[in-house]
Amino acid sequence: MIANPKLEPSQLNRRWRPALLSFFLRRVRNRTEAEDLTQEVFARLLGASGAREAPKDAYVFQIAANLLRDHLRRSQVRDQYHALFMPLEDQAADSLDPARIAMGHDDFAALIAGLDALPERTRMIFTLYRLENLSFEAIAASYGISRSAVKKHVRKAMAALMARMREPS
Repeated sequence: MIANPKLEPSQLNRRWRPALLSFFLRRVRNRTEAEDLTQEVFARLLGASGAREAPKDAYVFQIAANLLRDHLRRSQVRDQYHALFMPLEDQAADSLDPARIAMGHDDFAALIAGLDALPERTRMIFTLYRLENLSFEAIAASYGISRSAVKKHVRKAMAALMARMREPS
């Protein structure tokens, strides 16, 4: 207990700072956060209405435990938010850079030109498989060919399109 029955900030600091700082450091392992939490305990003790007497040990550490619990809850919520939304920010659309837009238009034009250069049947089979998401079996049944023939058409189209996309513009 503090010798003076009046609650003085300097006495609080001398009496409780080392113990509270140690309490928080063992749990949060971050000096800055421990300092902030210690200051928050002092703010609550001094801000309590009618609190003019020296606080009991149990009361001070109950405030500290409650602050720590709140701090850990907030940290957990923040961590969950970052885990959920930060990967989405990494996948977010790039800024509308004119050079990137022009390159995208060029790539798209090359893809369309590559599709147009494919034989009609290969282009249709590739389009049905990749864009319409039809199965090999469904395409094979509609063209009256084997499943392996459909796979060969898709492979041929992919190889031609990849080669076309690799060509310098």
